[in-house]
Amino acid sequence: MLKTFHDPLDKMISQAINFKRVTKLIEFQDLALVKIKMSGSKIKTSILASSLLVVSPCVLAQENMQLKLQNEKSVGQEVQDIAQSKETDKENSALQVKKTTKTDTSEVKTPVKVSAQTPSYYVQFRSSGLTIQTEPPRYVKQVNKTWLKDIDGWQDVNWLDIGVEARLRYESRENDYRRKTDTVDEPISLRTRLYAAVKNIFDPLRATFEFQDSRRFNQGYPYTNLEVNKTEFIQGYGELFFKDALGVDDRGNDRPLSLRAGRMAFELTDKRLVARNEYRNTTNNFQGYRAVLGQKNSDWQGTVFAFNPVVRFMEQADKANEAQWFYGAMFDVRKWSDVATFQPYYYLLQQNGSKVKYASTGALATAVDKTNREINTGGLRAYGIVGNTGVDWDLNYVKQWGSDNGQDHDAYGYNMESGYTFNHAWKPRVMANLGYASGDKNPNDNKSQRFERLFGFARPWSHTDYIQMENIRATKLRGEFNPIATLKLDFGYSWYKLASATDRWAGGNNLRDITGKSGKDIGDEFDMRAQFSVNKHLSMVVGYSYFMAGDFAKATSQKVTLGRGENSHLVWIDATVVAF
Repeated sequence: MLKTFHDPLDKMISQAINFKRVTKLIEFQDLALVKIKMSGSKIKTSILASSLLVVSPCVLAQENMQLKLQNEKSVGQEVQDIAQSKETDKENSALQVKKTTKTDTSEVKTPVKVSAQTPSYYVQFRSSGLTIQTEPPRYVKQVNKTWLKDIDGWQDVNWLDIGVEARLRYESRENDYRRKTDTVDEPISLRTRLYAAVKNIFDPLRATFEFQDSRRFNQGYPYTNLEVNKTEFIQGYGELFFKDALGVDDRGNDRPLSLRAGRMAFELTDKRLVARNEYRNTTNNFQGYRAVLGQKNSDWQGTVFAFNPVVRFMEQADKANEAQWFYGAMFDVRKWSDVATFQPYYYLLQQNGSKVKYASTGALATAVDKTNREINTGGLRAYGIVGNTGVDWDLNYVKQWGSDNGQDHDAYGYNMESGYTFNHAWKPRVMANLGYASGDKNPNDNKSQRFERLFGFARPWSHTDYIQMENIRATKLRGEFNPIATLKLDFGYSWYKLASATDRWAGGNNLRDITGKSGKDIGDEFDMRAQFSVNKHLSMVVGYSYFMAGDFAKATSQKVTLGRGENSHLVWIDATVVAF
């Protein structure tokens, strides 16, 4: 299966261009609007109601003896009214019982509709840049909760989730340290997603599909599968869903059981080890089996999985990597979420070198790629908000052990963050973060201390993508605030150093000084970003990052490209359109 594509910007690859000119050159051709016609019966419901008529007798006490006859007549009439009232009460009571019997379901459901939402155990962490993608993704909506509900026959469709999203990004990178050369690169990235999932109507059987098309234009360097992955299903799985198979917690939240098989994309904990990688133009995904126990609002939730990671190809159909198996178990313990939420996890990555056909880039494997690996990863994350003080915290420690190409693997990492949110309408928050991932101490021994970041997301470490979770010590100060409901501003300053002076800087084109004489100082980075909604269908992000090279980056980069500049700039603009 070939993924065909005609690039309208081939002639502009070598030119420096601006965002406004480029967007006028991108043509969308041969697009077909798929119309889905559905027919279904409308479910008409009526709720019977009755009211009791209570006739209260009014007794007139008169002391005037001259009106005695009238009083006697009045009392007689009153007795008659009371009798009639009792008869009326009996009839209405009988009618009420009759109606309640016939509409028992309605009588039970009515209070549910007006009752408050079941209290949740879930507490959202405030940590900067770590919010995970939801399942289903945020651009997805239930049909009868979209504008489609106004179409006749669609107002009762609560069994179908759909979503359409397109993101266009312009980047201007000057002296990109991920590259060997000091140039200006201005690529344009386009990512389109379609989502559909059937639920409820055929329970316990469900199905989910997510299609993605990732393309890039005007890049001054060869394209890779980090930017390009054309016409591919990133998700396609069947599911058995049992709503309350694991009971109900003490707040009334169901604990469902979900059993899934197929191709999946998801994020766990703080997404530093397992992530879809939402910022990048392409997506991490897996093929295999996954069980999800509990749900987001319940007192505990867990996931257990066994997957082959998917190898992305730019033109051909993606394939499961049968040489690799990725196993894992992760739990959210929310019983004490008012104080802290705990996330213990364990992952196992196994690779059989003799079965490796492709490198992670999608290229044919070489001898370097055909290694045997068994990396165990165990960790514990805990986070919480300290009452009404405005203080929040987030701690994560992770340990790795096993073997990597015949070497003993022994690595570790941690992240610590604490923040304070001011009691102000703009919700200003300031925070400090310390992150660490070990590096290899000696390239000539039989041990490896370089942390394996698995399938994680590098973005929380650096907006420039220069920093990954290996051989790094990062210190950050950040601030963020929301001056209006539709605008969020954030900014930060980071200091980056190597954990081991003799190991590589992976995000810096694998620059390395095995002697350690170049030091550990990679550099500093300042960044700022604005995220805002234009309307309910269009949102935008504008960001800027300035990287200032340290002693290590200066010394090692000069050995590769003599006369290279020291600092680098990144400007990016995202425009995301959703249909619902």
